[in-house]
Amino acid sequence: MQPGPAIEKLSAPSRFASLNRAYGQVFQPGALSVGLVVPIERYADGPVPSMDAHIERVQLAERLGFSAVWLRDVPFNVASFGDAGQLFDPFVYLGLLAGLTRDIALGVASIVLPLRHPAHVAKAAASVDVLSGGRLLLGVASGDRPAEYPAFAIDPLTRGERFREAYDYIRKMAQPAPQLSGIFGTLGGDEPIAMLPKPAGGRLPLLITGSSQQSPDWLAAHGDGWMSYPRAASVQEQAIADYRSRSHASGVSAKPVMEPLYIDLAEHPDHPPQAIHLGYRLGVNRLRSYLAERRSIGVNHVALNLRFNRADTHATLLELAEVVLPEFPINQNPI
Repeated sequence: MQPGPAIEKLSAPSRFASLNRAYGQVFQPGALSVGLVVPIERYADGPVPSMDAHIERVQLAERLGFSAVWLRDVPFNVASFGDAGQLFDPFVYLGLLAGLTRDIALGVASIVLPLRHPAHVAKAAASVDVLSGGRLLLGVASGDRPAEYPAFAIDPLTRGERFREAYDYIRKMAQPAPQLSGIFGTLGGDEPIAMLPKPAGGRLPLLITGSSQQSPDWLAAHGDGWMSYPRAASVQEQAIADYRSRSHASGVSAKPVMEPLYIDLAEHPDHPPQAIHLGYRLGVNRLRSYLAERRSIGVNHVALNLRFNRADTHATLLELAEVVLPEFPINQNPI
């Protein structure tokens, strides 16, 4: 990360922007909520999950009080990547989940913008947002699987530019009669056209993943939040402070930060943390302490991934709901 403006101690905001129901439910200043990455199952021995009882587990997560479920955009099962995600196209799956749940936020972490036309992303996302009653959180990214770009006849070296243009395109789709011209096409010529439906809250909550091939200042000025990979507390605290300092310097309102976390929940509740891929094997009490620490450094949401979890999935969800969730409740009055 490039040196940024002098990091000042910023007073905690009283609230984040009011974008839609999901955004207010999941993100609160000074608080942390807990979600789950779909599929909610163990599949440590290969890239393809079974997807057994996948709907029932999402519905259980909603009943237990998890704030959100998160899907991923995985167009191809890339061998070197080693994870096929939830198998189903994220927008098709979001449509199904929108009809089979009532309250839980529906997130995507994240749509790979350079590989999709932004008109399709904007329309599909707004459709899900409206059909779900404002429960969509749209993560966006430039992508990290080089093998996918040739399949779409796209030069991976252009993904930063394509990401910026796609982001701008999606933002403008919320306008009554958008005007733009770029690599994805031209709108606003002799006959103005508009895209329907419009997002439930007027604009889509866009959360940017990692750097997405952009400068730190661009990241801080754009998007409605930041998805950051988990790092040591001191390093992450500095990164969050820098992000928020740059946001403040650019004149935009305070925005939330979220992280994913792979967990393997040990039988003993005080089992000390042992590092695994992007997470830890640890006891439930230690997980609760870890999340409290994340909250203290400015993280507002953690999405737990059970892919490497050796314990029974159903039992794990019940234990998390009993021990962890009471300390990290969702906002019951999101708007």
